Amino acid sequence: MVQIIFDTDLVIFEVLGADKVWAFKSRLEIPVYCIRGARADPDAARGWWKGWRLPGTQIPGVITAGTYYKKGKRTFWDIHDPTGAIVVDLSNHKYNQLVIEVEDPVGEAQKLQKVTEKGKERSH
Repeated sequence: MVQIIFDTDLVIFEVLGADKVWAFKSRLEIPVYCIRGARADPDAARGWWKGWRLPGTQIPGVITAGTYYKKGKRTFWDIHDPTGAIVVDLSNHKYNQLVIEVEDPVGEAQKLQKVTEKGKERSH
């Protein structure tokens, strides 16, 4: 699971518990201007093929965590239960997308969307 922390011009995605080991990463710090959108999307987390692990851990039905490469895109995953999944679309960052599990997927996706809109307003 991931906790999202909102700072002024930065969004911090803190990987919690043992997932730090499985994901080979403890946090991602992403500038607001790199976030293009976010949505609650349990379907994005379903299925077994996430891409090539670079590094990561996948035990189907249990956990998908770490960096995966598929169809020219680099995605960071941290999912146990697809019902808690949100997808965060990025640009101008080493990751193209984050697919992460959070406690309140609808609420966190809405917060990220608001931050994204504010970031777009500041850049114009």
